[in-house]
Amino acid sequence: MIRLYVAACAERMAPLFVGLRAGESGREADLDLYAESVRDLWYVDRPLADAAERVGLLEQFPELRPDEEGITEVGDTYAVFAVLCLRYALSAHGSGSVDDALSCGHAALTAMGMLDRNVAGAGFLADEQRLQSLSLSGDAAGLWDASVAAGRERFRAVLDRLPR
Repeated sequence: MIRLYVAACAERMAPLFVGLRAGESGREADLDLYAESVRDLWYVDRPLADAAERVGLLEQFPELRPDEEGITEVGDTYAVFAVLCLRYALSAHGSGSVDDALSCGHAALTAMGMLDRNVAGAGFLADEQRLQSLSLSGDAAGLWDASVAAGRERFRAVLDRLPR
């Protein structure tokens, strides 16, 4: 159940990292690691032998190593939440840690709460809560499709907030 939960959370957050970082020079390996990790999380019937190694690589991402100025840009903020979500998802998948799974879900909920506060009439937080509950049911049917669709919707909302 933990593995399904974190896979779905990471899937919903993936477009925020992949979409916001696509095309950035020098980030190709980061994008590959991110996408491959989200894909591999869906193999809930087996552990990821290199989950700890992937966590270590994620912790070297610029999003988790901010400079003195901190994170102030809209896109950067959501990319940080996406990396945090995946970091905890990988850890939970590998260890079965409930605390890591809760941290994964919390990163997604926090990001969606922020998005709701910045997009008039949005219901991203309620949708995330609903999808997290659905993933706890242990029934994977339709969860991947719903998570992909939610992730795309979130990405579009964040793109609309970016300066042109």
